[in-house]
Amino acid sequence: MASGTKHGGKKRGKAKPSTSALDGWKKPPPEVLRAPHGLDLAAFDRASTPGWKHGRKAGEQLVARHADELSELQERLFAEGRSGGTRSVLLVLQGMDTSGKGGIVRHVVGLVDPQGVAHRSFGVPTPEEARHHYLWRVRRALPPAGYIGVFDRSHYEDVLVARVDELVPPEVWEKRYDEINRFEERLVESGTSLVKVALLVSPEEQRARLLKRLDRPDKYWKYNPGDVDARLRWSAYQEAYQAVLDRTNTEVAPWHAVPADRKWFARLAVSELLLDALRRLDLGWPAADFDVGTERARLLAT
Repeated sequence: MASGTKHGGKKRGKAKPSTSALDGWKKPPPEVLRAPHGLDLAAFDRASTPGWKHGRKAGEQLVARHADELSELQERLFAEGRSGGTRSVLLVLQGMDTSGKGGIVRHVVGLVDPQGVAHRSFGVPTPEEARHHYLWRVRRALPPAGYIGVFDRSHYEDVLVARVDELVPPEVWEKRYDEINRFEERLVESGTSLVKVALLVSPEEQRARLLKRLDRPDKYWKYNPGDVDARLRWSAYQEAYQAVLDRTNTEVAPWHAVPADRKWFARLAVSELLLDALRRLDLGWPAADFDVGTERARLLAT
């Protein structure tokens, strides 16, 4: 007879939380970073560090200190998925070019085992994708059970780029806000913890980051002349982002507004949001579905 079951058994040991409840934050990060209803992007300080009491060094130290817990919780999630669990986490990173999405994938998501990460970036639809509903490719990219999914750009491109570049008429993109809300509600109901992050960079900081790419031959590959075209439509993009925050910041799937001018703070913020999502799952290790004593005896006899 098995000594335990895969599901419903007693959880074995919790991942050790940090030594302090707030660790340098004035309030819990999900609370202070959650985008309030009515947030005015025009007045949003993109170089600020909301809720953080210290500077860069302390922020980087906290990310490093939480790395082991983040990694263990990701492993517990992966183990649960391998044992018949249905839960997953999806991190949505949305922001203008140079807002730091790639850096967060490397420096935050990179802290966990890559085998448990499903990363996807949504660019221009392929011919096959264009033949389907715009959410078709998104559904196909959702993280399997046990995985942390990362969308570096996401389904929100279809109410941002599609709107600003007039890829579809207004009557088409206008109805997508409600469709996205329904899609995300069903996603959460299915067992996916959704963490939506708007990385908000200032036009001045974006210009500086683009210039750095032109100053270094090893960064030329990152430069896209189309980024300048997007800057010429900055006001239109900000209007589109404002609509996204106004219309898709729901109780089920809230947005978090993260100032992105300071890369270290953006990485700290997203690290804390991801860690909070994993902690809330209250993950344990799956119980053995075999008799441990019997298997130990069999192994020792070999």
